[in-house]
Amino acid sequence: MVSGSMYKLGTAVSPIRAYYELGWSRAEELGRENIFDFSLGAPAVPMPDAYRRELIRLLEEEDQVKLHTYAPHPGVPETKKAITDDLNSRFGCSFDPGDIIMTAGAAPAISAVLSAIKTSPSDEIALLAPYFSEYSAIIEGLGLKKLEIKTLEPDFHLDLDAIERALGPDTAALLLNSPNNPSGAVYPAEDLKRLAEILKNKSEEFGRTIFLISDEPYRELMLEDEEFPFPANFYDDTVICYSYSKSLSIAGERMGYVLIPGANGERKKLFPAVMGAARANGVSNAPVLFQKALIKCAGLSSDTELYRKNRDVLYDALTSMGYVCTKPKATFYMMVKTLEDDRAFCERAASMGLIFAPCSGFGFPGYVRVALCVPEDTAKRSVGAFRRLMDSYRQEP
Repeated sequence: MVSGSMYKLGTAVSPIRAYYELGWSRAEELGRENIFDFSLGAPAVPMPDAYRRELIRLLEEEDQVKLHTYAPHPGVPETKKAITDDLNSRFGCSFDPGDIIMTAGAAPAISAVLSAIKTSPSDEIALLAPYFSEYSAIIEGLGLKKLEIKTLEPDFHLDLDAIERALGPDTAALLLNSPNNPSGAVYPAEDLKRLAEILKNKSEEFGRTIFLISDEPYRELMLEDEEFPFPANFYDDTVICYSYSKSLSIAGERMGYVLIPGANGERKKLFPAVMGAARANGVSNAPVLFQKALIKCAGLSSDTELYRKNRDVLYDALTSMGYVCTKPKATFYMMVKTLEDDRAFCERAASMGLIFAPCSGFGFPGYVRVALCVPEDTAKRSVGAFRRLMDSYRQEP
């Protein structure tokens, strides 16, 4: 026998991949040079040179047996110290290296945390739509329930009144993603302050801790000269899940961590529970080479100038044509309002060489996600295709 639920997850095609593959089929008809693929969220700039050099140095100068051996389950101690030193200096925190569990990216981190806090089949995880589409797979795979709460258009900021109404006695956690994929929104400090008050009050009302799980892989990809409001500074019962995939442009290397602050009221039980969940899920040892390179490079991030340029080119061009879109403050994504059902819009766009991901897959139908992580020339040359797409709607009776 085979698990029906796992078979369903394994055979389902994500909306991102579905339209990425559609782009390849359209390339056979239109020519690859006429395809403008904005579907995948893969970094388009190289890793920082200092990180590359440190990887080379480790491979050339370190003891190769010791370099590639197992690390302690929670991670390389010097790496964890480098991470907490960086966070403490930037965000005014007092994290300890013992607060961190290194993981093979953010997805295993989130999965381990959700596994650790699940206490009943009725437990639900609150998601703020739009949200990263793979959250659904993780939550469903763990036998948890989704509680979807929409953010507010046009900026996709928190609907705090809706959150307060929606949270109930079965809510185990609220999964927060700021900066947000797919909207590029950064939730303001004043919203996070009130959110913390809501979570604290609801935890007291229902007699259970409602955790704030802060998924932060785009934290370093700020596109405006603004400070990132750090969620852990507002709510004690926060758990941070982080990935270096975007900040260091190493999506293929799967490097991240879980951080459970000492201020978290459930810290003593939660930390070993997360380690146990990672062990049970078979992802208990993050790649050691890439951990050790972080000892000297934990505070680095890739250059975001390309993403900023592409954002400005496309935002200015699209809004001048009549498209409705909100200028993202971070990440390398921008949401654009569609002129019909978002999947039908994607099909029509693909016929003109434009490839997007429909936001119905992100819990927010009526928009598409445009990934800005493409060569600058691709963004500039796509403007004509966007214009043809808009004209095709205006020419309809």
